[in-house]
This record gives sequence, C-alpha cells and structure tokens, in this order.
Amino acid sequence: MDSSSIQLAGSEIDAVEHTQDRLRIHFSRAIIIKTMTGSAEKTLWWQAGDLLLDAAEIEGELPEGPVTCAGGDIDDNIYTYRDMIPLPLESRGAIRVELKLDGGLPALRASGRAIRLEMHDTPKYQHHIHDA
Repeated sequence: MDSSSIQLAGSEIDAVEHTQDRLRIHFSRAIIIKTMTGSAEKTLWWQAGDLLLDAAEIEGELPEGPVTCAGGDIDDNIYTYRDMIPLPLESRGAIRVELKLDGGLPALRASGRAIRLEMHDTPKYQHHIHDA
C-alpha cells in the first residue's frame, strides 16, 4: 500500500483565518513524504493545501503569517498524529490541533467537531530520501 503524509516540521503556513464556522490554516508549502509498497526509499514532495477545522474554538492568539511549523499534534478522537498529518484526512468527532511554530511564537491551538485536509494543485517532487 502506498502512503503519504505531511511532515509538519518545516511546512510553511502563510495564512490562518478564523470565521464563525471554521478555522482555515493555509499551508503554502506542505512537506509531503511518500512511501511506495516494496520500495526501501521514500520521496519528498511539496504541495499547497488547507487544514479546515469546523466549529473551531481557538485557544490563545492566532499567528500572523507567514510562519514555519516546527511540529505538533492532531488529535482525532482516540488517535493522535504526532508531527504529521495523514493524507487524506477527513474526520468528525472530538478534534484538537496544536501546531508548534518556529521563531519562539506561541503554538496554534484549536478544537472543533470536524477536520478536513484539502490539497491544491499538483504535488511537486523534490528528491528521494535515502536511508543512511
């Protein structure tokens, strides 16, 4: 089975918008790790996308972009995705997002009732990741 996930550390966020109904975190450059079944190597890609959190409640202040993510957690009901976001992602229930930010900025924290990841355009290949 092929798998893909966004590596949070190093992914670039250029906008965070909160409306009455939704939190939108726009990744201008989400770093994607792709793994193919039967292959010892992984590949590194990047792509733009939006992480959408419905019925979002914000904890603290929203960062002003652009910022670089330094890691974090996505809590999806009983699952926690640490330092990554699986592709695809769409879920309902008890959702919590905590994204650590570079530059000493406070973490972006929010909770909501549903989460969805919408990727835009075509992924751009960067290079193969070779095991040392």
